[in-house]
Amino acid sequence: MEFTTQHLIALLPLLVTSATLVVVMLGIAWRRNHSLTFVLSVIGLNLALLAIIPAIRVAPLAVTDLLQVDNFACFYIALILVATLACVTLAHAYLGGQQDGKGYPGNREELYLLILLAAAGGIVLVSAQNLAGLFVGLELLSVPTYGMIAYAFFNKRSLEAGIKYMVLSAAGSAFLLFGMALLYADAGTLSFSGIGAKLAATGMQSALAQLGIGLMLVGLAFKLSLAPFHLWTPDVYEGAPAPVAAFLATASKVAVFAVLLRLFQISPAANEGLLNVVLSLIAVASILIGNLLALIQSNLKRLLGYSSIAHFGYLLIALIASKGMAVEAIGVYLATYVLTSLGAFGVITLMSTPYSGRDCDALYEYRGLFWRRPYLTAVLTVMMLSLAGIPLTAGFIGKFYVIAVGVQSQQWWLLAALVIGSAIGVFYYLRVMVALFLVEPNLLRHDAELHWAQRAGGIMLLFVALLAFVLGVYPQPLLELVQYAGLALAG
Repeated sequence: MEFTTQHLIALLPLLVTSATLVVVMLGIAWRRNHSLTFVLSVIGLNLALLAIIPAIRVAPLAVTDLLQVDNFACFYIALILVATLACVTLAHAYLGGQQDGKGYPGNREELYLLILLAAAGGIVLVSAQNLAGLFVGLELLSVPTYGMIAYAFFNKRSLEAGIKYMVLSAAGSAFLLFGMALLYADAGTLSFSGIGAKLAATGMQSALAQLGIGLMLVGLAFKLSLAPFHLWTPDVYEGAPAPVAAFLATASKVAVFAVLLRLFQISPAANEGLLNVVLSLIAVASILIGNLLALIQSNLKRLLGYSSIAHFGYLLIALIASKGMAVEAIGVYLATYVLTSLGAFGVITLMSTPYSGRDCDALYEYRGLFWRRPYLTAVLTVMMLSLAGIPLTAGFIGKFYVIAVGVQSQQWWLLAALVIGSAIGVFYYLRVMVALFLVEPNLLRHDAELHWAQRAGGIMLLFVALLAFVLGVYPQPLLELVQYAGLALAG
């Protein structure tokens, strides 16, 4: 194929992110400076976000056989870049300053490199229209996260989490690769549309195709931590540094779910018959297991880990429906989920600095936080209400859309699981909120810095909390954005 200027414009977000990577790498080689590396990363990510505007103007456009840049891809690229930008800002707050001797004891700069690499992988993944593109993007996203999770190398839990994630992620990739091989053997093509045409023609009668899609589903379910492939999630969230856990919960999962949605939309036959039943069982199991195990957690990171299993169970309901408003509902839900998760992990990040051994993630450390840091408590309270799906928060809008799609496609059993799961969820989110207002004397206190709200991480966190509330009251701009992103795919 002939490569034109339009192709370069369509690839701008990926090219700018990759250029930022090179610049940051050269900057580190020239002189180690934490603040400079942070500033370069932030400038690069903002430029990549701005580069989406010209990319949309030339979309939809197939850039080689591997990547398709359309409105759908641009929306999810923006979501990944915003989440990465937030995680980079949190990482700067988390690693601390060098001048007071309280900061992170090792080299700080490489964490930014790893986050940027993983973001580039996410951009490739959401643009993939071919199994080869999917695999390249997924590995580029996964491999840097091994290092990010084990970044707090002096903390035994961080190293353990890194090894756990590496082993299980490699197992997930093996399943995925084997599934792709079987699917290719059956369809004779790697492109999503080619596979879709072949499946539509044969009506999913082929055992090879069913087995191939089943194995691919196992691999992607590992990455999305859906039950019963969820066991790594709470341990990895607990061991990973707080900004890295935020990246795993947001950008990483959004990219994988977006490519799964594209695969099912382009080849709808992949979501029929036996596979539909399997997906329904995975959804119900994820909702119930995630919520029930979150009930007994006394660690905030583990609680958020189990809660994310449940949230992706809710999202599967819209994926199974896959008609009507399904694409729109998934876009709204992922946007509100990213916002809320960034806020929740952001509070943990600011509470965990200046860096002191381990993260402040035990629930008892948050007791009475309201009396010491009232604004930080307000942020965490809004995030918990949003995760619970309480009205006037962004989370309510997302959940409302998923329920509307479930009703539209008459998935009554799945909706019953969603209602039961949400009721259980309200209990453990309220437990966190109640702890914030309790007073207990003579308690060992972890605290955010006194002037946390005047720093980059604090300002970003307040903005996220405000946005979660504003979108709950006036969601129209987000809905219009998602409609614009979804229609291109349907067309």
